[in-house]
Amino acid sequence: MSTLLLALIAGAVIGLALGALGGGGSVLAVPALIYLLDFTPAAATTASLIIVTATSATALYAHATSGNVRWKSGALFAAAGILPAMAAATLAARLPEQVLTAAFAAIAGLAALRMLKSPQAEKEFRPVQPVRAAGAGAGLGAITGFLGVGGGFLAVPALVGVLGLRMRTAVGTSLLVITVNSLAALTARTGSPAPLHWAVIAPFTGAAILGAWDGKRLAAKITGPTLQRIFAVTLLAVAAFMLTDAIR
Repeated sequence: MSTLLLALIAGAVIGLALGALGGGGSVLAVPALIYLLDFTPAAATTASLIIVTATSATALYAHATSGNVRWKSGALFAAAGILPAMAAATLAARLPEQVLTAAFAAIAGLAALRMLKSPQAEKEFRPVQPVRAAGAGAGLGAITGFLGVGGGFLAVPALVGVLGLRMRTAVGTSLLVITVNSLAALTARTGSPAPLHWAVIAPFTGAAILGAWDGKRLAAKITGPTLQRIFAVTLLAVAAFMLTDAIR
């Protein structure tokens, strides 16, 4: 199968994940770029941030038109995470890639298990607690910068568990957080020596953007708890695969 076709297929799947689940894009993009498209881990994490930034911004617009974005909650999360994301990205550049891969897998697995253990039912939005939102946002930003991912796979559980957002609203709001955190982490990686293969990144991103629109329509047809279970199972599978690869 040609590189271009693989990039288009992988991009479409990742766009669907971001549009429907509000996360999972980077957690799928990084292994796709490494194992399907022969990127190095360093190049894959930088490329994934470019792809996820563009795709999540598109998906954010689609969810905002349906009223599924809590702008105040998302802004608190995003603003608190900018500096931690940049600082953690700088630190991550000094660590072995195997360590980063194992950390990536462990955190994704923990988030998945938490969501599988206690699926959140649809419930009413409650007032934002600024201190809790800022604290969770700072932690999320640090993880985003450290692992080179958008952070949606952690933003969704945080928005559901910490702020009590409904799953559908958490999906939309997480896209605002992903966009800002990805931009911050990408800024910190500017000047990285890892090459960027635009002949792969461009079609990958285009397919992901188109997939995000379809993902948003898919999300409108599935209940919140079902979305949460799909999200958790996907995360758990990817985490197991990457952890196995890291310890080999």
